[in-house]
Amino acid sequence: MNDHTVTLPPAAADKKYSGFLRRNFREYAMFLSLFVIMLFFQIQTDGTLLMPLNLTNLVLQNSYIVIMALAMLLVIVAGHIDLSVGSVAGFIGALAAVLMVQHEVPVFVATAVCLLAGAIIGAAQGYFVAYHRIPSFIVTLAGMLVFKGLALTLLDGQSIGPFPEIFQKLSSGFIPEALESDGLHVSSLLLGCAAAVALLLLAVKQRAAHTRHGMEEEPTHFFWAKQLLIAAIIVFFSYKLAAYKGLPNVLIIMCLLVALYQFVTNRTTVGRRIYALGGNEKATRLSGINTQRLTFYTFVNMGVLAALAGLVFAARLNTATPKAGLGFELDVIAACFIGGASASGGVGKVMGAVIGAFIMGVMNNGMSILGIGIDYQQVIKGLVLLAAVWVDVYYKNK
Repeated sequence: MNDHTVTLPPAAADKKYSGFLRRNFREYAMFLSLFVIMLFFQIQTDGTLLMPLNLTNLVLQNSYIVIMALAMLLVIVAGHIDLSVGSVAGFIGALAAVLMVQHEVPVFVATAVCLLAGAIIGAAQGYFVAYHRIPSFIVTLAGMLVFKGLALTLLDGQSIGPFPEIFQKLSSGFIPEALESDGLHVSSLLLGCAAAVALLLLAVKQRAAHTRHGMEEEPTHFFWAKQLLIAAIIVFFSYKLAAYKGLPNVLIIMCLLVALYQFVTNRTTVGRRIYALGGNEKATRLSGINTQRLTFYTFVNMGVLAALAGLVFAARLNTATPKAGLGFELDVIAACFIGGASASGGVGKVMGAVIGAFIMGVMNNGMSILGIGIDYQQVIKGLVLLAAVWVDVYYKNK
């Protein structure tokens, strides 16, 4: 018998489980909320929501929101906000159209120029926020107006398109298919299964490392139930997408970005410093961290991903329009707050922002299928956002 084995009595085990659930309520509530919302719309739409074609559209419709939500999460965690992301995305789409369509600049050169422009925009706004301490709300509100006007100027009030075919594949293309059987894109399915297995092994490895260092881990039953459920969901959605045209290119880009930001926020010094900055800026500064430079780079990062999202959206529409990006900032900010980010900074997770974005996306998609007008959609989304922030404040006060 192993002398180090400790068996908790049933009452102690129940107390341990309930205590863990209370401390991690938001994380499990987000997963449950997304599941319930999808189940509701799946029933209400008579199965339309989870049809392969609609799932593909759901990914394409929300890819740019997820991309911007990753950067917005870091901005919010650092204790700031960016209201200009929708206008910046629209402006970058207009810039791409002028370069590629009107001046026939090669696609890769134009894309690099657009991403650089996004970085410069983020740097300009971050400079005023970080080094002149102008509230980010004011700086980015000004940016929203400026870049909305510049987009109108670039387009001269008209739509410009179509884009070159290779650029369209950024959003409307699918990964090359090496294996196909009876309409099923086997390569996409195998890639999805491989991703599910890789995530499961990574979670097991991370749990073992936490256990060795004496860090609190979720109870074994919770861990395996959660990981196996996530793996099953990934395989299920991979199968659904494989039954249509396979995995979209933009989904691969989005997953790589999620993995990168998950690594940065959890495993790097920069990530930990951003959380410290949002938690207590004065203490972080006194500890020797250059908080101004950290704030500056979070806005540069936001500008780059807003530019990427603008390119993805323009490629999806195959045209640049003066109204592109309208209201994007609301969906992006809402995704972060619904996903558990705190309005006061210092709190938030990458997967929470992704789940929040898909909650908004599923609601938009489901309500559109049901024929609910855009007016009522805005009301419902506003109430959901308010409820999410209220829950955050309520549990923080407790």
